[in-house]
Amino acid sequence: MNIYEVCPEVRNDRFLLRLVGEQDCEDLLKVYSDLSAVPLFNSDNCNGDDFYYATPERMREAVAFWMLAYENGWFVRLSIVDVAAGCAVGTVELCRRESGDTGILRLDLRSDYEKEAVILELLSLVAEPAYDFIGCSLLITKAKPIAAARIRALTAFDFLPADTPLIGNDGKAYGDYYERRKGK
Repeated sequence: MNIYEVCPEVRNDRFLLRLVGEQDCEDLLKVYSDLSAVPLFNSDNCNGDDFYYATPERMREAVAFWMLAYENGWFVRLSIVDVAAGCAVGTVELCRRESGDTGILRLDLRSDYEKEAVILELLSLVAEPAYDFIGCSLLITKAKPIAAARIRALTAFDFLPADTPLIGNDGKAYGDYYERRKGK
């Protein structure tokens, strides 16, 4: 399946993951202006963007860029919608690295959702299909040492600490990655 031709929706009883859109800006502003959440986001290799968006205008610009990135096949960003609350509470980004057979999963959550059980539930929705969505056999994701709940969820979902740092397009080495092979 080519996720850039048809972007699937993935859901369970609690969450819906779907392509990000302008309708998510107001909800996502609560995520990307959350000072407790922003330090946990993965901004490696993102040209200096720290993903702190404090104004509706900046959030709209970010969403517009994410939509452009999808249209151009650079990466896909999915909104995480809490079905009961009826609002977006975070995003998942998926992209395939240009070199090798590796996909990157970025998970940005509002701080009140940064809980082991929630992260495990989201991983159960997105991790296995991600391999086919972006055509890879190794999935990596970042978890900074301060993200204790995330690290527990990743290890419970069979992600292991990466042996080597990720080398970005800028030549810089980035650490704190966890990896999982397809079929684990």
